[in-house]
Amino acid sequence: QVHLVESGGGLVQAGGSLRLSCAASGSIFSINVMGWYRQAPGKQRELVATYTNGGTINYVDSVKGRFTISRDNAKNTVYLQMNDLKPNDTAVYCCYAHRGGVVYWGQGTQVTVSS
Repeated sequence: QVHLVESGGGLVQAGGSLRLSCAASGSIFSINVMGWYRQAPGKQRELVATYTNGGTINYVDSVKGRFTISRDNAKNTVYLQMNDLKPNDTAVYCCYAHRGGVVYWGQGTQVTVSS
């Protein structure tokens, strides 16, 4: 089992920044991908950013140039730095980890961007 705990969400004005953190514990060896999804009210869940063990990083087009995913292996933590936030970024952001064919999820953290 992998346990994920997120922090760092909140309310911010458009143009502002937030940093989300996701700390992994439990059977963290062999986690091969960590990343972030988001889901806004009435919309489908969207994959925002991923970071593989090999160092490959991917972003959804709408956040490229504004969001940065990073990973601290010593702390078993993945971060999502979000800059120049827009109202359309408002959503519940969930951390996930992929290990051994199983996907583990965090509880989610709300990000609200006011215009």
